Amino acid sequence: MRLAVYSTRPYERPFLDSANTSASGALRHELVCLDARLSIATAGLAGGCSGVSLFVGDDGSAPVLRALHAGGTRLLALRSAGFNHVDIDEADRLGLTVLRVPAYSPHSVAEHAVGLMLTLNRKFHRAFNRVREQNFALDGLMGFDLHAKTAGVVGTGKIGEVVCRILGGFGCRVLATDPEVNPACAAMGVEYVPLSELLRRSDIITLHCPLTPKTRHLIDAGALAAMKPGVMLINTSRGAVIDTRALIASLKRGRHAGVGSVGLDVYEEEGDLFFKDLSAEVIQDDVFARLLTFPNVLITAHQGFFTREACTAIASTTIDNATDFERGAVDEANRVGTRLVVRE
Repeated sequence: MRLAVYSTRPYERPFLDSANTSASGALRHELVCLDARLSIATAGLAGGCSGVSLFVGDDGSAPVLRALHAGGTRLLALRSAGFNHVDIDEADRLGLTVLRVPAYSPHSVAEHAVGLMLTLNRKFHRAFNRVREQNFALDGLMGFDLHAKTAGVVGTGKIGEVVCRILGGFGCRVLATDPEVNPACAAMGVEYVPLSELLRRSDIITLHCPLTPKTRHLIDAGALAAMKPGVMLINTSRGAVIDTRALIASLKRGRHAGVGSVGLDVYEEEGDLFFKDLSAEVIQDDVFARLLTFPNVLITAHQGFFTREACTAIASTTIDNATDFERGAVDEANRVGTRLVVRE
């Protein structure tokens, strides 16, 4: 199969090349690696490719899918678990098969989420900069014990389950909300409660749900107002699960009346920002620029997945999905369609 791989980054190439090489040394597919982000302007680059691979920042809207289909594309191989960047209804209408990577390494994202918690709490980032400047004062660096704190986990799929296990290891009381109870979480003592109760009781709230019409702006002004003043909020799921403007309004009220600290690995409009070096440019996104001004907001650029193990699994599953499609025997667990219900 000729597979156009959009938004290919230098770090991905070794993993893709390795996954695409069979045990005999033969190439399994012809990879057309493109630096460009998929959009209506770049869809033509996939002409003659029966498969197209998308990353999280690529545009899988209806017009783009129609352009790809017209150029001969029949497979969309997502290099992600999330699929909110693809118009699945339009893909179904066009007869495009959409395959994703549902489970690459839940540990990578879960550990990153907990890393954000620890950094925000104990101010590691601020302490690092101080010591580099030979400032050894401790003022402003005080944190709290995670032990005996109440942590709320929104979404207990594979990633949320690992987060629950890690937080339980710290001695946290773990609450969770999810349309389905994860038996593994229940067995480790996680208490399932409605979202409203989780918001009210939690000292730390961490989001691990997929982005769907129901979860878009799940954390809005009302949800933020229902949280404990000073709560720590972590999002490593999808940016639009949080209403960013409402979050900024809460942060402006201060930790005694609003959110106390925020750790974000995702952002609503990250497509024009993340995975690029913009250090010599002026950021045009005023909302994002405002977020950067808060000393109690820590942002990483969608790197929760970024471990060797996860990148190996993403590349391997992507290439396997292309092979399965070519053979006419796809793994249904990896397929995305409007008739399917999927969980992170």
